[in-house]
Amino acid sequence: MASILNSLSKLSKKDIVLSVRDIKKTFIEGGQPLDILRGGGFDLYRGEIIALVGQSGSGKSTLLQCIGLLDKPTSGDIFINGMPTDKITEETRTMLRRKKIGFVYQRHNLLSDFTALENVVLPMLANGMDEEIANLRAMKLLKVTNVMHRSTHYPSEMSGGEQQRVAIARSIANRPEILLADEPTGNLDPKHAEFVFDLLLDLVRKNKMSMLFVTHDMNLAKRADRTITIIDGIVK
Repeated sequence: MASILNSLSKLSKKDIVLSVRDIKKTFIEGGQPLDILRGGGFDLYRGEIIALVGQSGSGKSTLLQCIGLLDKPTSGDIFINGMPTDKITEETRTMLRRKKIGFVYQRHNLLSDFTALENVVLPMLANGMDEEIANLRAMKLLKVTNVMHRSTHYPSEMSGGEQQRVAIARSIANRPEILLADEPTGNLDPKHAEFVFDLLLDLVRKNKMSMLFVTHDMNLAKRADRTITIIDGIVK
């Protein structure tokens, strides 16, 4: 671990794909402010994998929502490839989500009325890719994630592990630089969880992506390059 941190310290700022600074998020509940995130931050380097841990309700998912530009922090700064995101337009936020960020959720979040192939193709079509090229890439990704045999099946016709593998294929369809995974194996039994996580790590490494993943499983966290925590709402 020490050697990893030493090598990271030698990297220049251009190798930082994500920076979070003094991030705070407050919700109003029952007319009273509820501080979920109360400060702190970190940098995510190109090709680095970070595990995010903390007690239930500590704000891990909230942090991922803000980093993924699905929600806005109350204050603080989030930079993607050095670009500040606090004052960008909704159009730019959408563009960054589509081109720079991939998402893997605890619940696969596949579209129930679309086949596995269609679920993987849709993000690429939304990004303006030619349909034929998108279909070819989607089939390749389904093959890589070992679910090509389910390409014409709907989510309800697949097992939980198969659905999550399709979700992983979808998450990397647009070749994101940053992959955000929120308890990506949380709904799977131990056997399938290990298989899916091995696959996810392998794809991230081979495609030279950076990943921030939330987990309660310290065995999974130990497989990351380093771990950050949320304690009392502060990212450390």
